[in-house]
Amino acid sequence: MRKIAIGSDHAGFPYKEPLINWLTTNGFEVKDFGTYSADSADYADFAHPVATAVESGEFEKGVLLCGSGQGVCITANKHQGIRAALVWDLPLAPLARQHNDANVICIPVRFIELETAIASVQAFLNTEFEGGRHQLRVDKIAC
Repeated sequence: MRKIAIGSDHAGFPYKEPLINWLTTNGFEVKDFGTYSADSADYADFAHPVATAVESGEFEKGVLLCGSGQGVCITANKHQGIRAALVWDLPLAPLARQHNDANVICIPVRFIELETAIASVQAFLNTEFEGGRHQLRVDKIAC
């Protein structure tokens, strides 16, 4: 079973449960790293644990949600083994996997419809990295 880590701040919270439901319905094992309410919360408190879980290999991919998607994306990308991609429209999700081998998708909840968010997560998780010339580029990302 494919294991997915998910987390959000308060702004991302409204989409987290529908995404968890979609993931579990479609055969994914999901661990929710919080937040667990719409009360104000700091995105880094959830992005770091999700990124660590993916970076360690315990989870295959990560899903992060916040208002703009930027905060969780910036935070996750501080982790050496993470390639987090901000996705605000469906065509970006498969490209993040195909060309960048992204392992965390970041969703800007205040700027994307729930249906697009679900479709983007689906495309992200069902798209393989193309390798080849893209592997050469991905190999240059790490500091």
